[in-house]
Amino acid sequence: MKYKVLIPVILLAAIAGILSFKLFDSFGLTKSENQHQVIQKTVIKILESGHYSPADINDEFSEKVFDKMVESMDFEKKFFLQSDIDGLSKKYKSQIDNQILNNDINYFNDISTIFTNRVNQAEQIYKPILKAGFDFTGKDEYESDPEHIAFAKDEKELTTRWKEYLKFRVLSKFFELKKEQEKLAKDEKKSKIETDAVLKKKAAESIEKAMDRYFKRLKKMNENDRFAIYMNSITEAFDPHTSFMQPTDKKKFDEMMSGSFIGIGATLQQQDDGRVKITSIVTGSPAWQQGSLKADDIIEKVGQGNEPPIEIDGYDIDEIIKMIRGKEGTTVQLSVVKPDGSRQVIPIKRGKVDIENVFAKSAIINEDGKRIGYILLPEFYSNFGDASDRKSSTDMEKEVRKLMDEGVDGIVIDLRNNGGGSLSDVVDIAGLFIGSGPVVQVRSSGNNTMTLRSKRPQALYTGPLAIMINKGSASASEILAAAIQDYGRGVIIGTTSFGKGTVQKIISLDQFVSNQDKKMIIENLQKGNKDAVYDGVGSLKLTIQKFYRINGGSTQLKGVEPDIYLPDAFDFLEDIGEKKEKSALPWDKILAADYSPMHKGISFEFLKSNSQKRVETSPAFKLINKTAEKLKERKDNTFVPLNEIAFGKKMKENEELTKKVESLDSLNTGLTVINLKVDEPKINLDETSKENNNKWLKAIKGDPHIHESSHILFDLMMEEPIQRIGGSR
Repeated sequence: MKYKVLIPVILLAAIAGILSFKLFDSFGLTKSENQHQVIQKTVIKILESGHYSPADINDEFSEKVFDKMVESMDFEKKFFLQSDIDGLSKKYKSQIDNQILNNDINYFNDISTIFTNRVNQAEQIYKPILKAGFDFTGKDEYESDPEHIAFAKDEKELTTRWKEYLKFRVLSKFFELKKEQEKLAKDEKKSKIETDAVLKKKAAESIEKAMDRYFKRLKKMNENDRFAIYMNSITEAFDPHTSFMQPTDKKKFDEMMSGSFIGIGATLQQQDDGRVKITSIVTGSPAWQQGSLKADDIIEKVGQGNEPPIEIDGYDIDEIIKMIRGKEGTTVQLSVVKPDGSRQVIPIKRGKVDIENVFAKSAIINEDGKRIGYILLPEFYSNFGDASDRKSSTDMEKEVRKLMDEGVDGIVIDLRNNGGGSLSDVVDIAGLFIGSGPVVQVRSSGNNTMTLRSKRPQALYTGPLAIMINKGSASASEILAAAIQDYGRGVIIGTTSFGKGTVQKIISLDQFVSNQDKKMIIENLQKGNKDAVYDGVGSLKLTIQKFYRINGGSTQLKGVEPDIYLPDAFDFLEDIGEKKEKSALPWDKILAADYSPMHKGISFEFLKSNSQKRVETSPAFKLINKTAEKLKERKDNTFVPLNEIAFGKKMKENEELTKKVESLDSLNTGLTVINLKVDEPKINLDETSKENNNKWLKAIKGDPHIHESSHILFDLMMEEPIQRIGGSR
């Protein structure tokens, strides 16, 4: 899940001013300390001064940080021994609060050292185990949920745990290879069928290579990477959405929010053998315009401009992506192997790449003589650094206008799995349907409350409206759904939403670091590399506010309950949503804003009754309910048999369940879905665009939730009388 609710630009300056006054007044970063101490002191001061609900830094807080750090470093319990945890606990579990206040980082230093040593020891364990081979005829099992096991009591038990884990991996790979061979057996060109013994040997070799790469990545993790984990153990003790970001993480966050980045526009995938393959090219991107790079090309080398290329063998996927991306207008040289075995060096000038699958788009559903406009909004995106860039609010207005021009009878907005985004954009989007009026209330620490209002003189669209939500709908999605629900402007359909009712702001730590400390950090940075460039110490994503519905209730923890409930395959999984987070802020309520419902007379009982009758007789929803029960059953049964026959049976059951889950997106609903006429030139731009569009239309046609939402909207149209009070206020 991506939690990206920010705050309107109008609020940023005021908050930054308050923080700057408090922080510069209280910081005393004049003494030269190491970089990690500088970061810790800076982060703690910001948390104490700027967090919406600052935590008490006491023994209870200390225990939370201790446990979170251990969990983050070794969640699967494959490295630390229980004696390591006991020793660290005795020394630090109730002392981290004192260390934080004294700006000590001894707990981090010690756990980091122990972890490094344990990784080195574990690296010596896996190769002999894999070389020795396995007996798959016993009754042993592998516990797949680390939360159900304790840390190994000694090195012998740790070795046994690694043996079980590797046995599970090899057995999984063996069945994967066997399945591939069964497919190849149907090919007349495949003359030789390999024995199970050969396939098991190949499986072990494949897992050994995967483990080599895994430990290589672990050993590339430097002190700064591990310290970032420690800082997030501290920030998450305040609340789950406050986090420390290294400079590279901040860049990724900005790209996620804007829906675009500077690069070439190729999707990469690292294969099991470590090679990196091009899986797709983004239409309109620099790679697409250059024309030579194609799907299934394998990248061997990456060069910058006219510099000698670097062989990428051994690099992980994130490092390779970083090499390929760069400054707009510069050239990257990719040395690739084509599917036919030929080699080619392809120069591509970097440019802006729009991630089309995050942008709003629409289609038309034709059924029973009615035309329903369907809008998919995956994120509330906005590029805060470029006012001329795409925004979800302006894109949504375009889609609504296009649908109105097509003469649709109603509109369904799909916010399922939309994790949020720009709060200012959601206020503007709400205005498209309510005109002027309050949309959401935002409260800062000290109980200062501000009501954010749509300033649109009148609603753009006043016809029948439905909003689809599920457990993955969070933050800005919940604001829009709650506002539409409170106004009675439309019907909310689906399952209860995620329950994230907090607002974050990104704060650069560098503005609070003294020049003396910056100088010290740069000197240390350049000791190992005189050409190293200082790009800051990082940023803090800080929870500074909570938002509330205009009826006064928070969406925090409780989320938004739909007017019409529709079964979901993930209904019974309890580890989805804000309530699973131990440090989540509580639900509360404030006074309602001054608003009046826009519609009167909607009979939700009528809508519920009709929908329930359809759902109860729907083969699609019967399958969804059965799948939900099976998913819950699989989640609860965490032991995996390491016997070949029993494992094969469990694999078959899981494959059948997976097929059922996948089939839920392609059921025969009988929907007729077409593109808007105005979109056809863009859709027919090339074969890739046509293929992507066909997949999207097929997904809509096969979605029973969209099908039922359309019928609910039909029922809403039949409701008489629906008294419209108007679109402007």
